Amino acid sequence: MTELSEAPTTAGVRRAAAAGAGVADYFEILKPRIMALVVFTGLVGLSVAPGHLHPVLAAVAVLCIAVGAGAAGAINMWYDRDIDALMRRTSRRPLPAGRMMPGEALGFGVVLGVGAVVVMALAVNLAAAELLALTIVFYVFVYTIWLKRRTPQNIVIGGAAGAFPPMIGWAAVTGDIGWGAIALFAIIFFWTPPHFWALSLYRTGDYAAAGVPMLPVVSGPRETKRQMLLYTLVLWAATLVPWLLGVAGGLYAAGVLLLSAVFTGWAIQVYRDNSDRSARRMFAFSLLYLFLVFSLLLVDHTNWH
Repeated sequence: MTELSEAPTTAGVRRAAAAGAGVADYFEILKPRIMALVVFTGLVGLSVAPGHLHPVLAAVAVLCIAVGAGAAGAINMWYDRDIDALMRRTSRRPLPAGRMMPGEALGFGVVLGVGAVVVMALAVNLAAAELLALTIVFYVFVYTIWLKRRTPQNIVIGGAAGAFPPMIGWAAVTGDIGWGAIALFAIIFFWTPPHFWALSLYRTGDYAAAGVPMLPVVSGPRETKRQMLLYTLVLWAATLVPWLLGVAGGLYAAGVLLLSAVFTGWAIQVYRDNSDRSARRMFAFSLLYLFLVFSLLLVDHTNWH
C-alpha cells in the first residue's frame, strides 16, 4: 500500500471535521515532544545565565517559551497539512486526518503566539519577548513557508528556530544576549542537521512523495551521511565552548567529549551501513545526546558556581 492510499478520503475528512476537534487534537498540534525539548533547553539557558530571576517570573518565562513553541507548531501544522496528508508518518495528524478544520489550527496558533509574546514582554522583559517573537516568526515564515519546500538546506538554516530557546531563557534573566547564550545556540544549531537527516534517511520515501527536498532526496544517502559525520565533528568544538567561557566546569567538558565521541561513532556506523537500522538508532541517540549535554551543563554549572 502506498503513502497516497493511506491519506484520508474527502468524505472521511468531512465526517471527522463535523465531529469537531477534541482536547487531544489541540494538544497534538502543539507538537508536545518538540515542545518538551524546547522547554528543557530554555530552562537550562535561564538557569545558567548570570544573575537572578524571581522563581515566579522564571516560571512565567518558561511557560511563555512552551506556549510560543506550541503556537509555532500549530501554525506549522496548518500550513503543512497538504504534504502531511501524503506522508505515512504525519497522515494521522488532526488536520490531514480531518479531525480539525484549518481555521481552528491557525487561529489557535496565532492566539497562543501573540499571548505568549505579550505576557513575556509585560511580566519578564522586552529582550526575551523579542527573541520569542523572532523564534515564532522564523519557524513559521523562514523555515515552514520559505525554506522547507525549496531547498535541501531547509534543516540547516531553519534549525536556528530550535536553537533560540536557551537564548530566550538567558535573556529573561539578563535582559540581553551574552556569549554564553550564543554558545548554547550554536550547540543546538550544529546538532540539528545530523539529528533530522538521520530521520530523513529512513523516511526518504515520505519526503519524496510529498515533494519536500530533504538532503537524501536531492543529493542521495551517501552525501547526506558524509555531511552528518562532518556536523558531528563540529559538535566536538561547539559543545566545549561553554566550558571555555566558564559557564560550566571540568565535569561538563569531560562528559560532552565522551558524548560527542559516541555521537560521531554512530555517524561513522551510519556512513558504513547501507540499511536503515543505524540511521534509526542514531536518530534515537541524537535526542538523548542533546538532553544529556544540556543536563550536564545544568548540573555542572550549579556545582561550578
